[in-house]
Amino acid sequence: MAVETRIKIWGRRDSTNVQKVLWCCDELGIGYDRTDIGGPFGGNRERPYLDLNPNGLIPTIEDGDFVLWESNSIVRYLVDKYGKGALLPPTPESRGDANRWMDWQLTTAAPAVQPVFGAYVRNPERKHDSAALEKALDYAIKAYRMLDAHLTDRPYVAGENFSMGDIPVGVSVHRWFRLPIKLPELAHLRAWYDRLGNRHAYRTHVLDQ
Repeated sequence: MAVETRIKIWGRRDSTNVQKVLWCCDELGIGYDRTDIGGPFGGNRERPYLDLNPNGLIPTIEDGDFVLWESNSIVRYLVDKYGKGALLPPTPESRGDANRWMDWQLTTAAPAVQPVFGAYVRNPERKHDSAALEKALDYAIKAYRMLDAHLTDRPYVAGENFSMGDIPVGVSVHRWFRLPIKLPELAHLRAWYDRLGNRHAYRTHVLDQ
């Protein structure tokens, strides 16, 4: 679908939180202009960016005069304002399910994979506490087994159709599958990840980054 609008996105492409927003925009056909900020680009801990987002984190969007930060809130906002039903599960129960897994991504999935990803992919040359790393990996395995079990009887996190609930979780799961170590066999999680991989916006903003 094409949406006649153009929002401004602040944030670098390799940030998982920015990837959620870019993926959502492309799924909904929302036009945007993106500015690199944060990480090697800097600028996020100083004004004028702090006037937009006092946390100094990314992403932030400007939609006309409206400014919003927090990636999952941005995804919900874009679906609500521009989706015209797309990416929004059809029932209160399925919407609750999608929202639950979006929150789970923030509280469990992302914190579970972050230290392991940092040790094995982002900074493999750094010396790591092996005991702490083993504990972190065990926690991550338990978290992703939970998602695998949830996907046993459904193709997507909120049911039969791809929805906003898949976007945040799908970004974190990509980091899980990028780990260069032997991972447990999680067949339902892998099948869901492969389904996401068939989506052009996911390949563009997540897999190819």
